[in-house]
Amino acid sequence: MVAAVVVIAAALVVAIQFAPKQETAENAAATAAPTPSTTVVPKTTTPTPTQPKVPQASEFDAWASKTSQWLDIPLRAMTGYAKATVTLTKEIPGCHLSWVTLAAVGKVTSDHGRAQGRHIAETGAMDKALGTIEVHDFYNKVVSTANAAGPMQLSPSIWAKYKASANGSGPDVQNIDDAALTTGRALCADGHDLSQGQTWWDSVSALQSAPLFLHRTLATVNVYGTVGQGSAAPNAAVLSAVNFAIDKIGLPYIWGGNGTGGNDPGFDCSGLTTAAYASAGVKLMRTADTQYRSVSHVTEPQLGDLIFYGEPTTKIHHVGLYIGNQQMIDAPQTGQAVQVHSYRKDGDDYAGAGRPTA
Repeated sequence: MVAAVVVIAAALVVAIQFAPKQETAENAAATAAPTPSTTVVPKTTTPTPTQPKVPQASEFDAWASKTSQWLDIPLRAMTGYAKATVTLTKEIPGCHLSWVTLAAVGKVTSDHGRAQGRHIAETGAMDKALGTIEVHDFYNKVVSTANAAGPMQLSPSIWAKYKASANGSGPDVQNIDDAALTTGRALCADGHDLSQGQTWWDSVSALQSAPLFLHRTLATVNVYGTVGQGSAAPNAAVLSAVNFAIDKIGLPYIWGGNGTGGNDPGFDCSGLTTAAYASAGVKLMRTADTQYRSVSHVTEPQLGDLIFYGEPTTKIHHVGLYIGNQQMIDAPQTGQAVQVHSYRKDGDDYAGAGRPTA
């Protein structure tokens, strides 16, 4: 998965890439910046997203209330995502649409309709019309979709092709029920089966193709799916740390970086994990090696656990933050952005997982 996000850092222009590499040398000096280049987005291996289902009608209200509270999704938005999923599961069962995908798109595009101080009214409509929310990369280039609108930030072309009315009164891009149903139809178009990882990735790419949007959506789907399948509320500190890391996707790898802005625009791997947990009031040691030696080790990683690489007896050189579904967020290496990766691959030097809040 390769695409370029251009970043200005310390007066040096470097090409920051999204790529599926996970081995880094945290303590290697970042002395040579890559030459700026134009890169393409090839086909990528994307894990099958977790697919929690909407419960039966008798359990719906309690489930929606509980899940919306756990994930900080406004209840009216949660209801819109869920009902669109139920409708499309009946209409297009082979699509295997899950509410977590609609909710992730809603979160990444408009914070479930809360962007710019807006909110979704009980009717499902925005209290005030929500126009295009511009998203900029770190070269200040706009990477959001031009003329997008509503709580799902649908482009004019997507809306024109797939617009739908949830209650039959006429489609309204500013209504979460209609916008979620339209988004689902766009995702399920052309016989797409969203239970297949690559198809899911391609379908979401058709909504918005910017790598920043795709990686944040993938990360959010993993988190929502993991929490949505749980039987208990997530640890608040863990969820805060994970959400912090999702917000930082796209920032550059900077050796020694703590992400404070200005001349410190990005993170190295342990700078990201340290800052993520600091945002939740949990103090970590600063380097990957000292983090490994100061947290409780676990056999199977859970949401928010630290994922370590290196040689335990000598040196741990890299760390990421586990987000569920075999995925992590990490700051990989010089020239690459904070992004989502599979946490295991053939030939890696995975050293184990640790739990800061255990």
